[in-house]
Amino acid sequence: MKLSTKGRYGLRAMIDLVQNSQKDNISLKSISERQGISMNYLEQIIAILKKSGYVKSTRGAKGGYSLAKEPKDISVGDILRALEGDLNPVDCTLVNDGKQCDDVDCCITKIVWKKISDSINDVVNNITLQDLVDDHNNSTSTSNSVTVTREKC
Repeated sequence: MKLSTKGRYGLRAMIDLVQNSQKDNISLKSISERQGISMNYLEQIIAILKKSGYVKSTRGAKGGYSLAKEPKDISVGDILRALEGDLNPVDCTLVNDGKQCDDVDCCITKIVWKKISDSINDVVNNITLQDLVDDHNNSTSTSNSVTVTREKC
């Protein structure tokens, strides 16, 4: 399974919000500059995350974006599924709109795909934004800066 830039950039943008919006709302321009993501693409990503209930916006002089939930309440899986859709590595294990692989009842390999899917979902569902920031802060405790930017990674 390979994630698109939408999922990778979206996760980076959400981490940026955790790190930088604790006191003030954050402009998309500042996220764009710190993360090296084009404004147009970032606007599309944030619109999806806002519609999914993970980001909120405020208008006005002190306007911008912030998290709609606490970082401990947003998992990596939440973000990736909002941006990427289902995280199953193959479509044959899905049941979408009543459609399923014709060989689902006799497929020997379906157990492999199901185990991979379950493992992926278990990992991403059990890592929150707060976990990522805490782990990063712990690993960089001797550094003066804890903000993850594209230039530093």
